[in-house]
Amino acid sequence: MQRMPVNPWDWSQSLGYHQAEIVSGAQRQLTVAGQTSVDATGAPQHADDMRAQITLALDNLEAVLTGAGMTLADVTRLGVYATDVDAALQNFDLMGMRFGPHGVKPPMTLLGVTRLALPGLMFEIEAVAQQ
Repeated sequence: MQRMPVNPWDWSQSLGYHQAEIVSGAQRQLTVAGQTSVDATGAPQHADDMRAQITLALDNLEAVLTGAGMTLADVTRLGVYATDVDAALQNFDLMGMRFGPHGVKPPMTLLGVTRLALPGLMFEIEAVAQQ
């Protein structure tokens, strides 16, 4: 699989994402449902702690990718939902810490929402990955 970033402007790269990517040569695509801060039984974790919720949501995303034989390096699109966008952005260094070592900056959208599916959840991340 080859990825070619498309960035008519370069401001988004300093925030950790490309405006777009052309992906060619991919054989498999994985669409990952929104991952949140829940344990293996689906019980919400880390109430009122955005940083811990982002960390566990990313752990859960990586677990799903691993189950499909993929890594964060294969992610080509992210959708991020937060009940407090400012708090999420204050902790977005976690995204860079996870994706940076893989050398990828998948296009993403961050949306503020009034609530997520389960009470207490503040952060959700969905992804598309390709190999």
